[in-house]
Amino acid sequence: MATSLSSTQPLSLAGPIGFVRRILALVPGLLLLVAVGYAGKFIEQSIARYTKSHHITFPNIEYVLWAIVIGLVIANTVGIPRVFQAGVATYEFWLKAGIVLLGSRFLLGDVLHLGGISLFLVAIALTLSLTFMHLLGRTFKLKPKLTSLLAVGSAICGVSAIIAAKPAIDADDEDASYAIAAILALGAISLFTFPLIGHSLHLSDKAYGLWAGLAVDNTAEATAAGALYSDAAAKVAVLAKTTRNALIGFIVLAYALYWASRGQAKEVGNKAVFLWRKFPKFVLGFLLISLLATLAVFTKPQLTSLANLSRWAFLLTFAGVGLRTNLRELGKQGWRPFAVGAIGEVFIALVTLGLVFGADRFLPL
Repeated sequence: MATSLSSTQPLSLAGPIGFVRRILALVPGLLLLVAVGYAGKFIEQSIARYTKSHHITFPNIEYVLWAIVIGLVIANTVGIPRVFQAGVATYEFWLKAGIVLLGSRFLLGDVLHLGGISLFLVAIALTLSLTFMHLLGRTFKLKPKLTSLLAVGSAICGVSAIIAAKPAIDADDEDASYAIAAILALGAISLFTFPLIGHSLHLSDKAYGLWAGLAVDNTAEATAAGALYSDAAAKVAVLAKTTRNALIGFIVLAYALYWASRGQAKEVGNKAVFLWRKFPKFVLGFLLISLLATLAVFTKPQLTSLANLSRWAFLLTFAGVGLRTNLRELGKQGWRPFAVGAIGEVFIALVTLGLVFGADRFLPL
């Protein structure tokens, strides 16, 4: 009896103590995210106040860009010490939380309308982009599974899609790291190119947001690219990107079945369970909050509070985008995966831009 008590007592203490330690380990990184995000906000507001008080005409540079640039500078000069890394990695949680809370700013009718248009355009873009990426992979003589990972990452939701597809098609760790590096590098480039192109073409907020949501790979970068254009564009970009994300399970399942049929991946047992495991659950949270807002469950002050919480969550996300981008590491992965990804991204951007122009003309955005 004494032996049994002595053996179980440490286990009972290990649970809560271990949990507290894990939470405390996140604190330094979370504080860094807050500091970088708030620094971006402070710089934006300081420049705006200075130029206004001195009657200087100066374009407003959103805090989003400042936060990303500050994060990039830190990550690629002094680096991110290990004590900060766990907390910085939570930026993906804040991204999903921000998307869920953003549902409070959409009526369900708007979600169904824009989501329906997005789904129609995503279906066309997916077919063309997946086909083109595989042709590129063969042309550049990449390994077939590396090509599959690049295709999934470019067509659906970047790194998340690659991580979901890797075990499903039994891809090598090296292939996954190459694909992730290429997608991250191209995502960073899109942050600076998409807003410039959108402004040069005089795209409306809805048209630009739809384009960013359809063309930019990672959800964080798509959200940031929209926010760099305008708050309204960010809303549409998140909705369009969320529509793309919702298809991840179906695309990964198709690839898993293909590679299993060739004897190079495990057979998929229960397809419904597979789809549920791969489905991004935050999409359901977004729809639930939107439904509650549509049913007037929230008061106006509560909706305002939810919208503000969403902006704060995205602020931490944008700081994390910069802090997790190590340009030196991206450059070590070789040029061929990057070349395939880059050419594919340009193709996808042009195709989706054409689709958005067509939707803006023939469909009421």
